[in-house]
Amino acid sequence: MHFDHLQAWLQWQETLHPTAIDLSLERVAKVYRALNPHAIKPLTITVAGTNGKGSCVAFLDAIYQAQGYRVGTYTSPHILKYNERIKIGGNPVSDETLCAAFERIEAVRAGISLSYFEFGTLAALDIFWRANLDIQLLEVGMGGRLDAVNIVDPDTCLISSIGIDHVQWLGPDREAIGREKAGIMRANTPVIIGDPKPPQALAEVAREKNAQAYFFGRHFNYLQTGTHWTWQGPDRQIAQLPLPPLKGEHQFRNAAAAILTTQKMAPYLPVADAAIFSGLQQTPLQGRFQLINKTGRTPILIDVGHNPEAVATIAAHLRAEYPGKCVHAVFSMMKDKDIAGVLNIMQPLVQQWHYVPLSNTRAPALAAVREIFLQSKIAKVSFDHRDFKDALQAAQTQAQADDVILVFGSFFLVSDCLNHFSGVLAQ
Repeated sequence: MHFDHLQAWLQWQETLHPTAIDLSLERVAKVYRALNPHAIKPLTITVAGTNGKGSCVAFLDAIYQAQGYRVGTYTSPHILKYNERIKIGGNPVSDETLCAAFERIEAVRAGISLSYFEFGTLAALDIFWRANLDIQLLEVGMGGRLDAVNIVDPDTCLISSIGIDHVQWLGPDREAIGREKAGIMRANTPVIIGDPKPPQALAEVAREKNAQAYFFGRHFNYLQTGTHWTWQGPDRQIAQLPLPPLKGEHQFRNAAAAILTTQKMAPYLPVADAAIFSGLQQTPLQGRFQLINKTGRTPILIDVGHNPEAVATIAAHLRAEYPGKCVHAVFSMMKDKDIAGVLNIMQPLVQQWHYVPLSNTRAPALAAVREIFLQSKIAKVSFDHRDFKDALQAAQTQAQADDVILVFGSFFLVSDCLNHFSGVLAQ
């Protein structure tokens, strides 16, 4: 199969495999071996976790770039453009680079069915192998043990947190989910665990695999002192660090885990303290506690939190930064998420809800969402919006200058929001 444009490739990939999510390694590993049979992978850090893995990748990317290394990052999902998933030196690769990689994959696929995510993972690995990188940072899409990213053996791995999400694929509780995410561990390889209350499964798998596990609170920590903080590692500390530009108390844990990861990689890729300082100051990440306040009288806060653990950090941020403010929520989530759990967390903080219907096969039926709001005893909610723009306009009309508009939930919703404000953000 051949296509001249990236969008045509992506549309075809969405129809190629019978299921959108297929957690297995046999098919994708076979194509990977055929794609570059004699390839020597770059140094690799694999990052898994329910929440925080994108932040950890962003911290690592910024630190290594500050040191002058050539870095490739593979993350998902994207917010605005598919190209965001594969970056080199912080810049998304071009349509032409992606299409060429897809051509090479198709040439060796030999009829093996690949999912949309598997195609993208193979493209990233192929592009990175050809890019003369110093290091590649690979974010697990879902789980870890059977995620396509796990076909590559990491030199160090990081597990940011374990929460309840994707239960139909990963298991019903933190122990089961933790065991799946621990699948990225390797024998005699460091694994940094940033969860402050990790499930026992992480320690058990580390022992089973003879991985070198380092736990937050036991082997590393942080201490915030006013406008700076101190990283405390197993055998040294780094003081007077700048506050993470990514907001929220949890970002100190993510940054601390990222710093320890660089220390464990130091025998292969040394990083000076100055690069850590500089990287922390320059870490960007769209859609996480992102504030837009240039377009009107009421500030607009954006976040992609879409499970109870992530949404709990949004609630904590609102209480800390906007105490007593009237919050207007523009909200949407996929049907496979814990919508009721999210509403339960946010109900005490949100005075008015605006639900946005999304044109996506994973979006819930409107009647099902109405029932969830009813069961949650939330009365102040509007379901009659056509799309994001309509919902935002209604929220802005109702909100006072001293209120806050919170846009949160699905990546698709946040994408619509950022596209809507793209002109303002570019100023």
